[in-house]
Amino acid sequence: MGELSDWAVSAGEKKFRAQQLYQWLYLHKADSWESMSNLSKKFRELLAKSFRLERIKIVNQQSASDGTIKILQQLEDGQEIESVLLVHDDHYTVCISTQVGCAMGCKFCLTAGMGLKRNLTAGEIVEQVLNLWSLLPPGESIRNIVYMGMGEPFHNYDNTLKSLNIFLNDHGFNFSSRRITVSTSGIIPGIERFARETDKANLAISLNGVTQEARKKLMPISKRYTLEDLMAACRNFPQETRKRITFEYILMKGLTDSLQSARQLVKLLHGTKSKINLIVYNENPDLAFKSPDQEAVKRFQQYLLDHGLVVTLRSSKGQGISAACGQLATSKKKKS
Repeated sequence: MGELSDWAVSAGEKKFRAQQLYQWLYLHKADSWESMSNLSKKFRELLAKSFRLERIKIVNQQSASDGTIKILQQLEDGQEIESVLLVHDDHYTVCISTQVGCAMGCKFCLTAGMGLKRNLTAGEIVEQVLNLWSLLPPGESIRNIVYMGMGEPFHNYDNTLKSLNIFLNDHGFNFSSRRITVSTSGIIPGIERFARETDKANLAISLNGVTQEARKKLMPISKRYTLEDLMAACRNFPQETRKRITFEYILMKGLTDSLQSARQLVKLLHGTKSKINLIVYNENPDLAFKSPDQEAVKRFQQYLLDHGLVVTLRSSKGQGISAACGQLATSKKKKS
């Protein structure tokens, strides 16, 4: 809100006007300047000349049988991104993107096929939540935000953090820090900055390989930031207000679903305050990877539980509309 305060003062307005404006934007989610009734007409006219209030455009919307909604949004420059609204029994979660495409090149992820087009601005990140919020039934609200959509949040660190601070500000969205999770493929400098610069929001690591060699084959980022160095950064991550680091682990048939991998995972996470989010791979005809058998999933999960790890098995929502983990991608693919 500091930038808004500075702008308001430079425009000859009282500093408290910025707080009022902030509340209209992020608490009341106003979509017109005219609706901001406690702001003077002169100030509203100045706002209309200085800023764009229109949100990024929803150009397509798909709904799955489990209630999941995926929206395709067109940015001002014509680029497109996807975001997802996940419907649970008693709450809603939104999965948002931080980039158009992604540069990380993870072999199992459709977004990687786009390459990186550009970073999203903090405003474009925030507007995804506003767009998804507009789809909720009257009186309902979003409880959780996960930065797990298209892109690598720490590859767009400044805008990711700026949007996070907007979500947490108690004059606007006022989200609980426990209800926001930022997921990274393992950019160590980003993890270290995140540890220094905020004690808010949860950290998730997309792991998916239990040895350096295995992870490097699936996630090229591991060539630059090795698994050993990544785990050292996680062990050094301060967790006074963040209970555990979440390690996301995708189970792929014949690659990551063996009991030997489960044993190595237990060993890898020893001494780390963590929980594991197991994700059954979501198949797609454009990629050769396969989902494991249910028995293999149960064996893997049970082995981890038997060895004292905190484990959840993610229920993959939105598979029928390609809205599940690793399936977000627009039609604008990377040129070969």
